[in-house]
Amino acid sequence: MQKDQLFTRRRMLLAGAAALGSAATAGLVLAGDGEETVRPAAAPAAGPPARQARQALKPSSFRLQPLTGEGPPRAAPRRLAVREEPLLRLSGPGRHMVLTFDDGPHPDYTPHILDTLAEHRVRAMFFVCGECVADHRELLARMADEGHVVGNHTWTHPLLTTLGRAEIRSEMERTSDIIEDSYGERPQWFRAPYGAWNRATFELGAEMGMEPLAWTVDTTDWMEPGTDTIIDQVESGAGPGVVVLSHDAGGDRS
Repeated sequence: MQKDQLFTRRRMLLAGAAALGSAATAGLVLAGDGEETVRPAAAPAAGPPARQARQALKPSSFRLQPLTGEGPPRAAPRRLAVREEPLLRLSGPGRHMVLTFDDGPHPDYTPHILDTLAEHRVRAMFFVCGECVADHRELLARMADEGHVVGNHTWTHPLLTTLGRAEIRSEMERTSDIIEDSYGERPQWFRAPYGAWNRATFELGAEMGMEPLAWTVDTTDWMEPGTDTIIDQVESGAGPGVVVLSHDAGGDRS
C-alpha cells in the first residue's frame, strides 16, 4: 500500500473512531499516583468562518482510554480573560506533576521520549514549533493517539518581545493551524519562546482560546549539564502541580 494511501486510510480510521464517544483524554499530566479517569473534552471553540471548513484529524480510539494521571484543565469554548502573567503551576488531586517538552517535534529525540512515556503509561505536554511540525506531522498524530496534549510554541521560535503585533499573531496563528491539521484539534495552551512574555502575547493568546503556561522547574537540559544534573533538578523541585520544563529539540537532547 502506498504511503499516501496509508495516510488516507489512517484519517478514515481516526474519523470513525470519533463516533465511539465524546469523552477524550487530552491529558497532559503525568507523574503521580491518581486513579485513572476519563474527562469529557470541551467542545472546540468556533473559529473564524474561513477556518471552519478545515478537515482536521479526529480523536482516535486510543485517546478515549485513560492513562496514568488526571486529565488536564480544559479551556472553555469562550473568549478567555487576558492574563497579566503566565500560569506556573496546575492544581490537581494527589501528587501529580506536569511534564512538558519544548521546541519539537524532532525525528531523533521525540520518538524515544514517546516510547518512554508509553512504557510507563504517562501523559505529557509538548509545546511544538510549527516549522518542525511541517516536516514531522506523523509525530503529532502519534501524540494524539497516545493521549498527550500539544501546545503552541510559535512557528520559528523567535523572541516575541522584539516583534510587532502582526508578526506575533502570524507566528501563533500559523502554528495553531498546523497543529489542528496534524493533531486533530486547535491548541488550548501557549508558551512563549525563552519565557519572554509581553502584553501582546497574552492578548493574542486569549483571542485564540489559549491559556499561557510557563514552568516551575527548569531541568536546564538546554545547557547540556549531563543526565545526573537534570535528574537532580527535577527531584529537588518535585511537588504537586509543578510544571517541569524539558526539550525534545533545539539542540543535542540525547
